Amino acid sequence: MTHPVDVHVGKRVRHRRWMIGVTQQQLAERVGIKFQQIQKYETGVNRISASRLWDIADALQVNVGFFFEGLKSEAEWENPAPGDLLADREALELVRSYYAIPENQRRQLFELARVLSDDAA
Repeated sequence: MTHPVDVHVGKRVRHRRWMIGVTQQQLAERVGIKFQQIQKYETGVNRISASRLWDIADALQVNVGFFFEGLKSEAEWENPAPGDLLADREALELVRSYYAIPENQRRQLFELARVLSDDAA
């Protein structure tokens, strides 16, 4: 049975990998393991050891604490919030595309989105 912390850490690995445009195969090669192991880590099926998490953090250019950000309390695990952003591929693609836009245009897009969301509420 998977532990919620392992699932959360795995989602954060997938999120970061996807945000910087790294494939599971590329990450596996950087860390020195098979891509199937990355798949198991990302789903929380297999736990990531401390030393392996250190290697993954280095390969993804984040500190180890990144993988624990947003970790919920045990009570929140039992009553998860709807719409897990890290599990939504469309949301991740939108964020990655957003940060690929030049900064001045990104600010304009942000303001447009804010206006549209205010009108929708």
